[in-house]
Amino acid sequence: MPKLRSIDARNFRIPLDVPASDSTHGVMTSFELITARATDADGQEGVGYTYTTGHNGGAVHHLLAREIPEVVAGVDCDLIEAIWQKVWWALHYGGRGGPSVLALSALDMALWDLKAKRANLPLYRLLGGNDPKVPCYAGGIDLDLSVKDLLAQTDGNLAKGFRAIKTKVGRDFLHEDVERIRAMRKHLGDGFPLMVDANMKWSADEAIRRARALRDFDLVWLEEPTIPDDVAGHARILRDGGLPVATGENFRTLWEFQQMISVGGVTYPEPDVTNCGGPTVFMKVAHLAEAFNLPVTSHGAHDVTVHLLAACPNRSFLETHGFGINGYIADPMRIEDGKAIAPERPGHGVVFDWKKLEKVTA
Repeated sequence: MPKLRSIDARNFRIPLDVPASDSTHGVMTSFELITARATDADGQEGVGYTYTTGHNGGAVHHLLAREIPEVVAGVDCDLIEAIWQKVWWALHYGGRGGPSVLALSALDMALWDLKAKRANLPLYRLLGGNDPKVPCYAGGIDLDLSVKDLLAQTDGNLAKGFRAIKTKVGRDFLHEDVERIRAMRKHLGDGFPLMVDANMKWSADEAIRRARALRDFDLVWLEEPTIPDDVAGHARILRDGGLPVATGENFRTLWEFQQMISVGGVTYPEPDVTNCGGPTVFMKVAHLAEAFNLPVTSHGAHDVTVHLLAACPNRSFLETHGFGINGYIADPMRIEDGKAIAPERPGHGVVFDWKKLEKVTA
């Protein structure tokens, strides 16, 4: 029984090479990366992480550095479900969701990494295994780009091997969104997988209006058309807008996914392993979606999430996120002919350059 010896938590601020923007978060010049290193009594280490769009990282770091360690001191590292439940209920009253679940997600990821390393297996094989080659798309954070720059970014993504692309919508005027997506469809050609993402910008009624204006462009999905709290609105948008809907990156519990799926408000459930509760919950969401005959997609943390979708028979597309950590890890995720490849290294395979990260400590 491997016992948990320590948790080392760090908080970093990663500068973006190019400022990013969307319809709700504004212009972002950096993101916060919060890491958790879980070490067992044998000295074996598992690594997990979460991130923010620029705020609340201090709260997440505090939970991992001060609150969670006293809850999990000396636990059996292999009993990940029991540890998850212990931390969830310890933090529940003072912070159901929010920073608490981001911190729990990072810990959970570290424990799964540790367990896979101890088993000498890549994470996707430990989770059951399905297909290490996962279709992926380039997720642009590009709302403020001109059409010319948007198409130039698209050409760059095509050159990197992507065979599916997502772009932002949610401009002030409907005709601006239509103009951009019409240009993208013409540039990519018929049949090329193209998704759009509104980042919760609209009311349900406005989302239906915009979806109807975009439905002739053969889109894979419209992502986050309205706030995650409006479950009934999502059902209306999916029913009346004429486009498939992806949502879930801002859900913090399994039960939020259950509610949205049950009312028919989502076509592509979209958990983020860094904020939904970690791999433990991500896989439950994927299996829940499978039970409803729905494909599952993902948000963020593609270097780890490729393993999770590689273990899901109902996986659709992996998002490769704009908040990338390629410059701070060894062996970034490979993409071949539009598919991300889950590495065969033990664990999830993400190895941070801690010395380089020290230079961007928050």
